[in-house]
Amino acid sequence: MKIEVPSAFHFRGSKSFLLFLFSAAICLCACAEVNYQVVPLPQQISFDKSGKYMLLTKEMTVGYPTDNAQMKRNAEFAAEYLGLSVTSDKKNADVSLMLGLKSMNPDAYAISVNKKGITIQGASESGVFYGIQTLRKSIMNETGEIRLPYAWVCGSPRFSYRGTELDCARHFFPVSFIKKFIDILALHGINRFHWHLTDDQGWRFEVKALPELAKKASVRSCTIIGKNVGLSDPDNAIYDDTPETGYYTQEEMREIVAYAAERYITIIPEIDLPGHMIAAMSVYPYLGCTGGPYKVWGIWGVADDVLCAGNPKTLEFLKTVYGELCEVFPSKLIHIGGDESPRVRWKTCPKCQAKMKELGLTNEAQLQTYINKEMEAFLALRGRQIIGWDETLEGGLSENAAVMSWRGYEGGTAAAKLHHQVVMTPTSHCYIDYYQLKNRDAQPLAIGGYLPLSKVYSMEPVPDGLTKEEAKYIMGAQCNLWTEYVLSPDHAEYMLLPRLAAMSEVQWLQPEAKNYEQFLTRLASLEQSYRRLGYKFCTAHE
Repeated sequence: MKIEVPSAFHFRGSKSFLLFLFSAAICLCACAEVNYQVVPLPQQISFDKSGKYMLLTKEMTVGYPTDNAQMKRNAEFAAEYLGLSVTSDKKNADVSLMLGLKSMNPDAYAISVNKKGITIQGASESGVFYGIQTLRKSIMNETGEIRLPYAWVCGSPRFSYRGTELDCARHFFPVSFIKKFIDILALHGINRFHWHLTDDQGWRFEVKALPELAKKASVRSCTIIGKNVGLSDPDNAIYDDTPETGYYTQEEMREIVAYAAERYITIIPEIDLPGHMIAAMSVYPYLGCTGGPYKVWGIWGVADDVLCAGNPKTLEFLKTVYGELCEVFPSKLIHIGGDESPRVRWKTCPKCQAKMKELGLTNEAQLQTYINKEMEAFLALRGRQIIGWDETLEGGLSENAAVMSWRGYEGGTAAAKLHHQVVMTPTSHCYIDYYQLKNRDAQPLAIGGYLPLSKVYSMEPVPDGLTKEEAKYIMGAQCNLWTEYVLSPDHAEYMLLPRLAAMSEVQWLQPEAKNYEQFLTRLASLEQSYRRLGYKFCTAHE
């Protein structure tokens, strides 16, 4: 904390000056008074006119409705975060967790601090959790005597879908980091973890009916070094000599699903189709139009080889995979990818052309929609709904499909006008695998692009041109962390933070409540929390 000394004060000796600074620092540390100005910013912070406050001490207890298991877990989180203990005597608890907040938004919360103590009330259990996080961030960096001014603090997120994507196909991240990643999301009020599990460069999802799939397709013998010249100039590509391996067992994934659920985060798994499937085709070459052979890719880019849409075994394979996916992940939304799937193989494949003729299709884009509809029907029987990247619009959307718009806002706008649910995640504002500083030499290698903190903060998920009714189909926004050039957990955290903080305010605040300069003052405190928690982050802001 910076201590400013008025110019009217003069000191004759350095010892006196140092003594003054030391005494002032002790006073400031010992009498810390919180202001509830956290990220994301609460909608309302109203201080009691009396100016009174309560002291937070380690002897305090957290009480909760004892007949509610989720509230018990919330109480345990509150005790852990605030350094208190849990009690079953909710009437005499210093911090009381309650339901019953009147709000149409289940994630809404209210914190009341008065002479009776602290009450955190939510419209649902998740709302209580977000109230706990707000109080946690308010005091996290304080030491000594912590004063909580009497106040009323409330918050309610703008969007129901507040997402972050992590690509574990290009580079595998251990279970311990996935849990840490989830903790980071929870700190920022994120409630959707979009988990990219398969791609041309690796298959990370165990399918028990196909035991060879993950064992073999998770292994990449080498990876291109530096910028990708593999597609345009394969003869001059340089590779490392380090195999990339690893996949998640279903038991591990269930453990992660439960861990996320305790923090009110739903995991949306993605198995990409019909493109980005070379890893799977390397094990089962009959799934491709040419029959292979295929090899798990060590380069980045878009492959011409995709699943054969005319081969009935393709749908058999997909239904086996997605059937087990539904057994592991309870999320209603299941991501089917659908992006970057060239149709050049389909144009010359006898099976694909025969299927088009059989179905009366006029172009190959409709052939992709045929696969999407088959999978939509399959998943609907299991109570699930498909979501795909905006390329799924090209052959016509299947009936209940949601759209994730990444190639700008246009796809999402078109889908919303058709009354399909939309998550906005355009590269211009949401691709945090891009550089975050202009000086690329001052940062780890990235895929390219430039996405500073200020640009993320400026995002408006609801584009112009939508009616009030159409705008309701914008579920929310999401930032995406692709990992072609992200090799380690530390690097992933650096790319994520603090841009995730900016995205959290996009997701929580109404447009008129956003103020970038004011956000930066609150971010300074949050970054101090990052340090206390041991998170890696970019310290410069542009």
